[in-house]
Amino acid sequence: MRLLPSLFRKIVHKGRLTLIGPDGSSHEAGPGGLPDVTIRILDPKLDWQIPLDPEVRAAEAYMDGTLVVENGTIHDLMILIFGNKRQFDMQPGQIFWNGMARRLRRAMQHNPVARARANARAHYDIGNDLFRLFLDRDLQYSCAYFPDGDETLDEAQTKKKRHIAAKLCLKPGQTVLDIGCGWGGLALYLASVADVKVVGVTLSEEQHRLAQARAQAAGLADRVEFRLTDYRAVTETFDRVVSVGMLEHVGVTHLREYFLRVRDRMNANGVALIHSISTKSPPGITSAFLRKYIFPGGYSPSVSETFANIEKTGLWATDIEIWRVHYARTLEEWRRRFLAARDEGRLPPAYDARFQRMWEFYLSACECVFDYGSSHVFQIQLARQRDGVPLHRNYIEETERLYAAREPAFMERLWASAELQAPLTHANAGASLSKG
Repeated sequence: MRLLPSLFRKIVHKGRLTLIGPDGSSHEAGPGGLPDVTIRILDPKLDWQIPLDPEVRAAEAYMDGTLVVENGTIHDLMILIFGNKRQFDMQPGQIFWNGMARRLRRAMQHNPVARARANARAHYDIGNDLFRLFLDRDLQYSCAYFPDGDETLDEAQTKKKRHIAAKLCLKPGQTVLDIGCGWGGLALYLASVADVKVVGVTLSEEQHRLAQARAQAAGLADRVEFRLTDYRAVTETFDRVVSVGMLEHVGVTHLREYFLRVRDRMNANGVALIHSISTKSPPGITSAFLRKYIFPGGYSPSVSETFANIEKTGLWATDIEIWRVHYARTLEEWRRRFLAARDEGRLPPAYDARFQRMWEFYLSACECVFDYGSSHVFQIQLARQRDGVPLHRNYIEETERLYAAREPAFMERLWASAELQAPLTHANAGASLSKG
């Protein structure tokens, strides 16, 4: 091997990487120290394929089993790469493909309704069985909130919902639109602890089916409606709009349209809360691996381009909160749970070895982005009126205490149905698990 050892010697300035080639030859890169990782290459073609397209080809080699981590784990390798990310991004192959992605990013993120539906189903309709294995009990697939730092995942996700509910400034009887409602957990929470009516929309058939079942089981079907439709198809106005983890699926060409839709779905005294992955860096691109295998059409907008589009709506940005390491801790727990399920043989047969390595790579890479990269999460509160929310933030903590006292009765009703306690098997699980 010649090209790959040279590439790693250029990249690794912290830690140490030992590379063992198909012929048994050993090559070292880096000054030493931690992380100290050894990988074995089984396919000679990777000697030139990885340098040509480092991010995608290295990920695919791990997925295919032709790149094997012998000392350490794939997460240790990720930490090593992210610790040397500046050098990694300066390699010619990475510069070329990132440059191409920047030139094509508007086309890649163009998400009209039909394409948005296909993108959503490519990820969220791979089977509820998988998500049940690593998410919290309520199936919250977004950043949890760890204000004390010692919360369990279930506690942190409940605190996230409680925090969002408080920021919405809800009053009994109000109506709420939940854009990108997932499996319905937030909508059910709002209806129960705040006594409001909620319409949740999703493009995932699996999410929609289970969300409806959960509403019935919790006795909330009269106050919570779930629709299998695009948010752009909603025509009513609401007192409140909430959107958690949906902005990342909108696409850069649709950001203005999205915020105009949020505005138009709010009545004259409306308030909205938008929760999204973002970055402290200038506008960029989505990881090539994530684009190809995990979130087609996805993009987490920067704070600057988010506000550039909010400014065109006439809405007031009444509060913004930045969560820095909360998602790293969330992803760490998801990764731990997924690996435990894999090691204990609890993954359904549809999720084959290649898919399992792909998902491990995905969770590990995303965790490192929040631990070592520039990604964070923001919550932006928007209002139609200047005085649409209180002029101080004291109300948030006060309202959280009120909702916390109401949660036990809600939880008891929600988990009363045995149907919602066990994984469900679906015929289409694994239908589009590992493309490429």
